[in-house]
Amino acid sequence: MAASAKTLTAESHTLNGDWTVVSSRRGRQRKNPPKITIRVQKQPSHWAPTDLEINFARESKLMQKIQICMKKLEMSQFFLNLLDEIQTPEMMNYFHRVLSSELKMKMVIYGIGSIESYESPRLQLSLAILLKRKFNWIGDIEVFDPILSATESRVLEALECSVLSINEQGRRQAEKPTMFFMPHCEAELYDNLLQANWEARLLNCTVLFGNSFETYEQHLSEYKNSAIVDSTKHILAVRKFTDEFRIKTISDTYFSAFHDSSWHFFRPVLETELQLSNL
Repeated sequence: MAASAKTLTAESHTLNGDWTVVSSRRGRQRKNPPKITIRVQKQPSHWAPTDLEINFARESKLMQKIQICMKKLEMSQFFLNLLDEIQTPEMMNYFHRVLSSELKMKMVIYGIGSIESYESPRLQLSLAILLKRKFNWIGDIEVFDPILSATESRVLEALECSVLSINEQGRRQAEKPTMFFMPHCEAELYDNLLQANWEARLLNCTVLFGNSFETYEQHLSEYKNSAIVDSTKHILAVRKFTDEFRIKTISDTYFSAFHDSSWHFFRPVLETELQLSNL
């Protein structure tokens, strides 16, 4: 029998979504049940920014904003605490287990949002880039969000991030060790990701940084709508062999960007553990 899910503290919970859980980002007081709606899933498709304008002034201004954001984050207690958490022997063992014999772990960023319009996406992107610079086992960074503009895409490329030309709908298979960096994404994307990797060998190559699955489980258990439960069945099913580390958001400066976020590691042993009814 599979071991029960383990959640290790480092503090926080999140929910966000479409047919998912939507949370307010205006403050810490979130006691109301999350809003959940049903959404039709889409298949991967080609993508390009809708605006093709090349504006060097906008690019320069955005790059400056990101550089300032990265410097602020790098010097913050939040970032120092996060590094300490990652570098504990327990967490490093999880990362090394996922890496196995590979030297690098690709990072895939889904749902980053508009890095030109909002501070939270800039903080999230800054964290991803700083983690890559800190740990030599983090490999190339790929980014996708359908709302990215041409300006944002060009700045991301200048920051040595590859912008995907396919909207994968979160369905990337982790054929090699992959870190999926997805803070505050919709539950649809998490469920798509899990469904695409619903094999022991793929899940064992997956690290996910995103909304707390423990919190999803707690809130979704309050709903009896079978369609909603069915739409999030991979999130709920994966909990029994997930080790989750919640991160600490110790100041209001970083609360909006990272509250309720966790590191998730998956450890199915047998394919029989992945059997779901009516898949």
